[in-house]
Amino acid sequence: MATAQHSVASASTLPPLTGGPHRKRLGLVALVATFGGLLFGYDTGVINGALRPMSAELGLTPITEGLVTSSLVFAAALGALIGGRLSDGWGRRKTIILLAVLFFAGTLAVVLAPNLEVLIVGRILLGLAVGGASTVVPVFLAEIAPYEIRGSLAGRNELAIVVGQLAAFIVNAVIAGLFGHVEGVWRIMFAICALPAVALFFGMLRMPESPRWLVEKGRREEALAVLRTVRSEERAVAELADVQNIAQEEMKSHQLGWRAIFSNKNLLRILLVAIGLGMAQQLTGINSIMYYGQTVLVESGFSESGALIANIAPGVIAVVAGTAALFLMDRIDRRKNFILGLALTTVSHLLIGIASMALPVGNPVRPFVILALVVLFVGSVQLFLNIAVWVYLSEVFPLHMRGIGIGISVFVLWVTNGFLSLYFPSLVGAVGITGSFFLFAAINVVALIFAITQVPETRGRTLEALEEDVTTGAIYLVRR
Repeated sequence: MATAQHSVASASTLPPLTGGPHRKRLGLVALVATFGGLLFGYDTGVINGALRPMSAELGLTPITEGLVTSSLVFAAALGALIGGRLSDGWGRRKTIILLAVLFFAGTLAVVLAPNLEVLIVGRILLGLAVGGASTVVPVFLAEIAPYEIRGSLAGRNELAIVVGQLAAFIVNAVIAGLFGHVEGVWRIMFAICALPAVALFFGMLRMPESPRWLVEKGRREEALAVLRTVRSEERAVAELADVQNIAQEEMKSHQLGWRAIFSNKNLLRILLVAIGLGMAQQLTGINSIMYYGQTVLVESGFSESGALIANIAPGVIAVVAGTAALFLMDRIDRRKNFILGLALTTVSHLLIGIASMALPVGNPVRPFVILALVVLFVGSVQLFLNIAVWVYLSEVFPLHMRGIGIGISVFVLWVTNGFLSLYFPSLVGAVGITGSFFLFAAINVVALIFAITQVPETRGRTLEALEEDVTTGAIYLVRR
C-alpha cells in the first residue's frame, strides 16, 4: 500500500496543466493520429452494406461471405501482434505511417479485385492495417497525453472508430440509393477509404514521436523537445524526469519485455486481466451488430432497403454515446465504466431475446421494437465499455512491455472478434435472434463477475506511477 501512496503523491507534485499553444498542438497531434481509428471504423463497417451486392456480383456463398468478412478480422489479430512489437522497436510514429500505406494498398486491392482470391488478399492487407492501428494509435495517444486528460485524449481513437463506422453506414446507404443499379457499386463503397488513408500518411509525416518511446531509446533531448511542444516548459521538464527515472530502473533490473512478463507474476497477471477485458468487450456481440446489422434487422422484419437505412440508427447512437463517454472518461473510474457497461449490456441482450420471442415474425411492431433495443444495446456498450477498454489497454502496461502487452491483448481480442464474425450468421440461422442474444447475455454475466473481482483501477495516475504499482502488485491493493 505504501507504494501506491507514493505513486499518487508523485502524480500530484507535477506542475498543473496550463492553456496555450501547446494545448492546441496536443489536440492537433491527437486529431491526426485518430485518422487511424477512422480507417479502422470505416473498413470494419463498410462490409455491412457492401456484402450483399458483393455477393451477388462474385457469386459468394454463406461460407465465402463469412470468409470475406472474417479474413480482415483474423488478419487484424496478426496485425495487432506485429504492430505492437514493431512500434516498440521502430517507433510509434513510423509504424502509423506504415499502416497508412497498408490501408491504401488494401483499399486498392479490394476495389480492383477481379475475383474472390484477390478480394481476400485485399481484406487481409486492410486487416493487418486495422489491427496495427488498434494497438499503436491508442498507445501513441496515451504516451503523449498528460495523465489528467489521458482518458479523454486516448479515448478519441475509439470515438473515431465509431465515427468511421457511422460514415460507412451513411455512405453505403447514399451510394446504394444513387448507384444501386450499377454493377460493382460495392467497389465505390470501399474506394472512399483511400481518402483518410492519404490524410493519415501526410499528417503523420509532420507529427512528433512519442516522448516516452524516445526516452526508452536513450534520446532524451528529442523527448524533451517533443514535450515542450505539448506541455508548458516547467511541466515538460518534470514529466521527463519521471519518465527517465522509471526507464533507468528498468534498465538496471535487466528484466524487459518477455523476460520480465514471465519472471514477475504481477506483470503476467495484468496481461491476463487485459486479455480478459478484450475478450469481454468482443463477447458483448457489439461487432455482430456493426458487421451484420443489416442481416439482424432483416431477420427482425425489415426489408433489405429498409434495414440498410435503419442500420444508420445504431451508428448514430454509437457516435453520440462515444462523445458522452469521452466526457466521462476523466470523471468516472475505469472499473465503474466496465461494471455499468456489462450490466446494461446484459439487460439489453435479455430484452432483445424476450422481444424477438414475444413478437412473432410478421408482427408490424416487431422490427421497430428490436431496432430500439439494438440501439439501447449499442449505446450501452459505447457509453460505458468500448472507450474505457481501449483506454485501459493503452495505459495499464509498463513502458518496457507496452507494445508486447497491448499486442497480445488485442491479438486475442481480434481472434475472438474473428470467430464471432465467422460464425454469427450461422448462429442466427440455427437459433435465431432469440437464442443468439440469450447466449450473449449468459456470457456477459461471467464477464461482469470478472470485471468486479479481477480488474484493478488505473484512472488518475501517471503512466510512470501505474508502472510502479503494476510491477509491485500494489495496484491490486487500491480499491476505489
